[in-house]
Amino acid sequence: MATRPHSRSLILRAAPFLASRIRRNATLLRSRPSSSSAMPEQQPELKSQNDSVFMTENCVRRMKELQASEPEEKMLRLSIEAGGCSGFQYEFSLDGKANADDRIFEKDGVKLVVDNISFDFVKGATVDYVEELIRSAFQVSTNPSAVGGCSCKSSFMVK
Repeated sequence: MATRPHSRSLILRAAPFLASRIRRNATLLRSRPSSSSAMPEQQPELKSQNDSVFMTENCVRRMKELQASEPEEKMLRLSIEAGGCSGFQYEFSLDGKANADDRIFEKDGVKLVVDNISFDFVKGATVDYVEELIRSAFQVSTNPSAVGGCSCKSSFMVK
């Protein structure tokens, strides 16, 4: 995957700031008083969900189709780049190997790879494969770290 040097350096500079904001927001959400006794039981589940990136059945199905035509196993790589109409954009590619700083998520034998810097921007997100009249593509359908984005769902703003 070709990475533009200026995009990566912007992300490297912004990542610590944005990661601290995400952690602060998560801390604030956990510290809110609750009148429901069921709320404390749900907190561990929310924490584990935010430590993952999920794939829909459509995403898994499409990756299995792509893997069938490849001579070696490929993983879906999700990375975040500076750019797009909202500030950051999702980049998808197929990759044959994981790097030392990657996190790997698996569902039904399909692997999704996210580098540590990008992971701070997509914790708890869901990756889908969408087929429309104008395009078919992998996209992030939900992202708890995003506050807004463009209509094509390829770009987003961070909370």
